[in-house]
Amino acid sequence: MPIEKHTWICGVDEAGRGPLAGPVFAACVVLNPDYRIEGLADSKKLSEKIRTKLEIAIKTHSIAWAIASASVDEIDQLNILQASLLAMKRAVESLTFTPDQVLVDGNHRPYLNFPIQTIIRGDSLIPEISAASILAKTARDAEMMRLHQDFPHYGFDRHKGYPTAAHIIALQKHGISSEHRRSFAPVKKLIMQYRP
Repeated sequence: MPIEKHTWICGVDEAGRGPLAGPVFAACVVLNPDYRIEGLADSKKLSEKIRTKLEIAIKTHSIAWAIASASVDEIDQLNILQASLLAMKRAVESLTFTPDQVLVDGNHRPYLNFPIQTIIRGDSLIPEISAASILAKTARDAEMMRLHQDFPHYGFDRHKGYPTAAHIIALQKHGISSEHRRSFAPVKKLIMQYRP
């Protein structure tokens, strides 16, 4: 009896384009076609508890997965879009085998030598991309919790670096940390205000 050959589809997504601080993360996932993970969805629509549960399932039952990031310095040097694509490229290229197709959330593609298709709202439509969005989000949240230990007065544990009112107030009070994105308008504005 011939062995069935699967088409290995790799879903890719990022997390952290909007925050004022911290790296941007990307993940890629090749799901096991013989094991269905229930509840996969856009990570932004899931509670932290459910994301954590799904993260374990994805890492345990997927054929392959990888997570990568681009630093704050790279975000400021390249711009957030290019840094996001760089993180995606790093994630896919760290896989131990070559997928047959790469499906990327959104309408921009990373520079990869694989067949790539971009899909608007792919994180809601394609299970592989949903899984990638969950891994990227949980990895980034974990990094922001780690950064909170170094910079507790900004509240990274609560807003994860996003531009909430509390974060802006903390920036105005404590100034800009090494983890803040200087190319982002609210941070850049503060830099200009404090220049002699």
